[in-house]
This record gives sequence, C-alpha cells and structure tokens, in this order.
Amino acid sequence: MTPSAEPKSSAWLVRWGPILPLLLAEFILWVGFGALLPVLPLYTTHHGVDLANLGLVVAAWPAARLVFEPVFGWIADRTRRKPLMVIAMVVTAGLIPLNLASYGILPFLVLRALTGAATAVYDPAARGFLVDATPADRQGEAFGLYSAAQMGGLLFGPAIGGLGAYATHSDGFVFVFCGIATALAGIAVLALVHEQPRSQARTTVPSEGVGEMAASADGRSRDGEIALDNTGRPVRLVNRLLIVAIVVNLGSNFATGTYEVVWSLFLTSRGAGLDLIGATFAMFAVPMILLAPWAGRFVDRRGSLPFIVIGTIAPSIAAILYTVMPDVRLAIPIILFESSGIAIAYPALYAIVSAASPAGRSATAQGLFGAAGTVGFILSSVIAGWLATFDLRLPFWFSSFTGAVALVLSLVIGARAILDLAARRARARAGEPGGAVGGTVL
Repeated sequence: MTPSAEPKSSAWLVRWGPILPLLLAEFILWVGFGALLPVLPLYTTHHGVDLANLGLVVAAWPAARLVFEPVFGWIADRTRRKPLMVIAMVVTAGLIPLNLASYGILPFLVLRALTGAATAVYDPAARGFLVDATPADRQGEAFGLYSAAQMGGLLFGPAIGGLGAYATHSDGFVFVFCGIATALAGIAVLALVHEQPRSQARTTVPSEGVGEMAASADGRSRDGEIALDNTGRPVRLVNRLLIVAIVVNLGSNFATGTYEVVWSLFLTSRGAGLDLIGATFAMFAVPMILLAPWAGRFVDRRGSLPFIVIGTIAPSIAAILYTVMPDVRLAIPIILFESSGIAIAYPALYAIVSAASPAGRSATAQGLFGAAGTVGFILSSVIAGWLATFDLRLPFWFSSFTGAVALVLSLVIGARAILDLAARRARARAGEPGGAVGGTVL
C-alpha cells in the first residue's frame, strides 16, 4: 500500500467505522433473504396456495409491517435501538424455517404476518441508528452504502440457495439457510454494534449563516415551504420533504409487491428455469452495489431531485419492457437498467427522510416512510395476484402506471422544497449567509 493510499483508507475507516458492523449484519441478512426470494412463490404455490390467494399471502408480510413499523419507529426513538434489532432478528430466524411445516393458505398467511411484524421492529431501529451514527451531510452516501450492503447479500444469496437446493434435492434448504443467516446477523449486531447518541444534527458542513437561517419570527425558511428550528431541522414531523419521500416510496413499492407475487411465475411461464430466475435476482444487486454509494455522494453534494426523477422513471419503463421482450434472457439487461434507476433513487429518498426528520425523531420518520412503502406493497400484492389470473402481463403494466403517477404527484407537492433546500446546502458549503445549519438540507 502506498503512503497516500494508507491515510485515505484510515480516513474511510474512521468516517464509516461506527456503521460498518450494521452493514455487515445487513449483508448477512440479505444473503439469507436472497436465497429465499426466488423460491418462495414457487414453494408456496406447490404447497396448497393458488395464484389468486398467493397475493394475499405475500401481502400479509407488509400488512403486519404497516401496523407495527410506525409503532416501533416511535419506540426506537425513545429506547435503545440495539436490543430491538437483536430481538427482531432472533424472532425472524425462528419463524422462517416453520414454513417447512406449512401447507395451505392459513399457515403461510400467519407466518408471513408474524415475520413482517418482526422485521417491522428491526428496520426503523436500524435506519435510525444509521442516522445517529452518520454526519447529516453524508447521509446520502451512508444510505448508499447501506443499500450496497443489502444488495451484496442479494448478489450471493440466490446462488447459495440454488446450489444448496440442488445438493440437498430440496427447495426447503433455503428456509433453513435463511433462518441461520438471520440468526448470524443478529449475533453480529449483538457483538459488534455500539449504541449511538441520538442525532442532534451532527454535521461536517460549516455553520456560517446561522443567524440568517430563520427569516421570520416563527423560524420559517424564506420561501415559507418548511418551518425549521434554530439547528436547521424541520420543526414538524409532517412536512413537504417527508411527504415527497412517502409518495415516491408508496408508488415504487407497487413494483416491489408485484414482482414478489408474479416475477418467478412470469419467467417460468416464458420458459425460464430456476437458474435464470436466480440470476435475475443476483443481477438486480449488481448496479445497487456499484452505483448506490456513488449516487449517495452526489446526492449529498448536488441534491436529490434529479436522482429521484431518473431513478423512478427507469422501473416504470422496465416494467413495460419485460412484457414485450421476445426472449426471456433479455430479462437480464432490462433488470440491470431497472436496478440502476433504483440504485440512484433510494439513497436520495433516504437522505430526504433524514433531512425531513425533526431532532430526536429520525426512527419515527423512517417508520412512516417504511409504512408508506408497505401500503404500496400490500395493495400491489393483492392486485397483482388478481390481475395475474387474467394475464401475467397486467401486473407489470399496473405497476408502471402507479410509479409514474406517484412521481408526478411528488413533484407537484415538493419539488420547490427540495430545490430550496439544495440551494441552502450549496450556500452552506460556500460559507455564504443563509446556508443550511446542521447539514440537514438536500
């Protein structure tokens, strides 16, 4: 290693050291889920659940999250986050293998709901921890690394699941493997993650312009879009920035729910085997690994709006392309295109949620953001199962439409607020009056 490279490496470890254990846990967790995802719809339909009811089974997981994620986001802002993460993963690890003893809609429905409730305990606490452990003006990059860690697991998981199922001659292997991986992730959090002080707008952005932050007596920003406190964080939890993130996440998760219900079945109907299906999940992860951290850095420097627009349009286009591709193998390049869009959109969305969070309420905001995606997941799961009974292409067309509508609506609601906050960050970096305080501006 050259002398110049060593300080850079040391600086990187110092900057991201507090979150590396969480990233490791996410990687392990998603190796397990990556092994499970391609097999789950096929396994369920082979064990007593018809296509119409498959959507209900898939929807049970996000339905439980919808109920519990805002609740446990609120709890995570008022108690230690590490125990919540560990307990959630231990419970999840115990529930997943129970699918092997299930047959028919009711057992699968109950297990999916319980697993969704357990993950609803984990996710707001994990994302709230990430906010607490990261300077506010680097949170786009932090969430880019977070997404990359998840997708790194998704890259390896399908291959491990496929090889394991082949070696054991049983699809049931993936449930045991996923349970073990989830338990190992819980052990990693227990042993390596250290609780962080609650976020109070930590920043590496210079603080010039503090006095100019509030242009009126009630602390509102000069364009009247967002009311801010004297640290530069929003006063109210419900604000235009958070609403933008919620609307986009709601629309984007119509695609997520649709794919979880019909993707494996759709590719199977076009002649694909489990090897190609697994490869599509792995290829989805590649752009996320390569692009998400890069996109996060640019979000921190340039603002979120272009990344959200481009990243949301790509999945809507891809959904149409899947239904007209003449060869099923073309799913690979299309999924790379789709995933590239998602890779640049989600660091921007997570960073907006961080910027939209009042001091001490980051996990609550993350819980609301996650719950919005959950609503989209539930609706799309149920609708996709119903539409698929008529034509397997219909769910893709529907998800394309809803994603586009959500993007337009979010721009109407909050484009001005995002641009205004991006301008504040630029002024803060330049040391000009009226710049952002606390690095909270995107």
